Amino acid sequence: MSREILLLVDVLAREKNVTRDIVFGALELALASATKKRIHDDANVRVVVDRETGDFETFRRWEVVADHDFLDEEQQIPLSEAQGQDPEVEVGDFLEEALEPIDFGRIGAQAAKQVILQKIRDAEREQILNDFLGRKEHLVIGTIKRMERGNAIIETGKIEALLPRDQMIPRENLRVGDRVKAFLLRIDRAARGPQLILSRTAPEFIVKLFALEVPEVDDGLLEIKAAARDPGMRAKIAVKSNDQRIDPIGTCVGMRGMRVTAVTNELAGERVDIVLWSPDPAQFVVGALAPAEVSSIIVDEEKHCMDVVVDEQNLAIAIGRGGQNVRLASEMTGWTINLMTEEESQTLVEAEAAAIRVLFMERLDVDEEVANILIEEGFSTLEEVAYVPVHEMLEIESFDEATVQELRERARNVLLTEAIATEEKIEDVAEDMLGLEGMDKSLAGKLAGSGIKTRDDLADLAVDELTELTGMDTQRAKQLITTARAHWFE
Repeated sequence: MSREILLLVDVLAREKNVTRDIVFGALELALASATKKRIHDDANVRVVVDRETGDFETFRRWEVVADHDFLDEEQQIPLSEAQGQDPEVEVGDFLEEALEPIDFGRIGAQAAKQVILQKIRDAEREQILNDFLGRKEHLVIGTIKRMERGNAIIETGKIEALLPRDQMIPRENLRVGDRVKAFLLRIDRAARGPQLILSRTAPEFIVKLFALEVPEVDDGLLEIKAAARDPGMRAKIAVKSNDQRIDPIGTCVGMRGMRVTAVTNELAGERVDIVLWSPDPAQFVVGALAPAEVSSIIVDEEKHCMDVVVDEQNLAIAIGRGGQNVRLASEMTGWTINLMTEEESQTLVEAEAAAIRVLFMERLDVDEEVANILIEEGFSTLEEVAYVPVHEMLEIESFDEATVQELRERARNVLLTEAIATEEKIEDVAEDMLGLEGMDKSLAGKLAGSGIKTRDDLADLAVDELTELTGMDTQRAKQLITTARAHWFE
């Protein structure tokens, strides 16, 4: 009997090109499965095969659980009962009882063989997947083997991959036998079918295509820093040169446009804008909006957005068909871009100045003239008036030292009063809301004033309700609500 087992293991290991340990593991599962059929389908059975002699032992196991957690007598044993057998046993341990080994000849050779072969097939599949992942190939090239409900099954070497319908470029007509390229989007190890999930619409795909066509990228002389796509229509990529002798845009375009044309052809005619990346966010946004020309730009670091001013002639170009150009520029740079004409910009500046003027006049108890002087000198918040270095304020010709000190004192008193009021408001705010990422005391105080005092209160709000209550931008409001709701889905 033992000799038969060892012979079976050796034969299967050679035939399937897997290790003996994998075959032994499969054999142990087959024997355990057969033993459970004799005892109870829900029993927990462990089989150990000696790798040298082929002899095997069989054990039935019960997990030790607290008495109040005892639910399944086939797999569990209450702690009080278990300690009667072994006083040192603890919750989480296992008690085992040796069983008479099942007669291998009675298992049913076919059933055992199926279990073993399935285990070996799984091991082979895992090995092939690991070999593929070890090559770190994010750009997959293969042939469409078949179509299933609009999804393409692609054969690449010994492994199959899935290109879902929603990851195909709109209006492209892929057929069985076509050779295609795609980006490795993710690995789904739990899938019974193909475990490689591909995409032809991901921004990373265009980055990999350019890396394939432009050798300077692999050589490290040129970097593709960012990309955004409207699949099948238009794309933008941002490039940076690490060698001053190389023109990054010209290098990506190639001689007579050959390189960019090759990428465009692979993307079903998708038009590609190549722009120069810049470490300066404002300069990067200006480049990303090309071919539109920008008149001026105002950066709001706190809201992570930019007000971009263009003339009437450039406005339509900057927006693009259906807002495509500004949307792609925003996605690529990571900044919210607000486009406006010079007239609209002037109106906005005047409105902001009016709001700041009212703030200074009411909170600092000053007249319009003093408020206007502060605005002209670049002050926009009470914090700036209170804490900007004294020597900078003394440089304002219209103010003497006494006026500067008085303004700073008034600003600090107002801020202190507000801080005390905020602390009083947040006394009843729940810790789970105060601890949320993106929450601060000032914001919590505003929300508490409107009766929003717990994480669930915040999670129940709509985005427009939160923006109306706090004045924050839509993107931040959306992120905060998503964070507040996260525990609902855990």
